Amino acid sequence: GDCFPCPEEGCPMMGHYADRFPAKLKRVDQKYFLNTAADPPFATWRHKVFVKLSGVKDMKGDINLIFYNTEGNTKEYEIASGVLSQDQVYTKFLDVEINPRNIKKIEFLWNKTIFTLLWARLGAETVNIIHGQDGQ
Repeated sequence: GDCFPCPEEGCPMMGHYADRFPAKLKRVDQKYFLNTAADPPFATWRHKVFVKLSGVKDMKGDINLIFYNTEGNTKEYEIASGVLSQDQVYTKFLDVEINPRNIKKIEFLWNKTIFTLLWARLGAETVNIIHGQDGQ
């Protein structure tokens, strides 16, 4: 998340397109990190998620986002878990396994624990998702 979003010249790439970033190649003892998905083709796309909650009272539960692609596949990601507070903004970096060009919809899902009072209400006031690099 330290270099999110990518700079104007783009995020440095590894492999075939690494020569597009010659200044980065001159560094000595440079460490590189790569986030990968569990399934082929192992690519992920960085997103920064902001969820602002509003409601009547704090409660225990979790907040998730479900990404749907154009082929009907889904991936679910946890944003927050534990005591959820009204008027709180939760921020998280996600490495999503679905190319942003293929995202059909994103569903907001929250679950309260069984022990939470039935009348307690808490919901999302806003959900913002920022892609790491011009739709990539």
